[in-house]
Amino acid sequence: MDNVDHIAIQVKNISDAAKWYVGKFDCNLAYIDESWALIEFHNTRLALVLPEQHPSHISIKCNDAERFGALTTHRDGTESVYIADPWLNSIEILKDK
Repeated sequence: MDNVDHIAIQVKNISDAAKWYVGKFDCNLAYIDESWALIEFHNTRLALVLPEQHPSHISIKCNDAERFGALTTHRDGTESVYIADPWLNSIEILKDK
């Protein structure tokens, strides 16, 4: 069965948004740099991204991600491809390693 890996939302300031989420909710800041942050909750992860770098999206981890198209390798070593559902929602298909 495939898994939801994370949900990504666009924010104007990564640091300010990360501080807000960690300050308001029982969650942990797993990663942060100037271009994105990853916040871990008990049941999922939230990625904070800049509008000019990534679309808002849901990320689904699949064993056979290649069937959705050519994968791109990201700087953290993960591989994925972006697709859209019929309603134009952005979905990142993340290769499960």
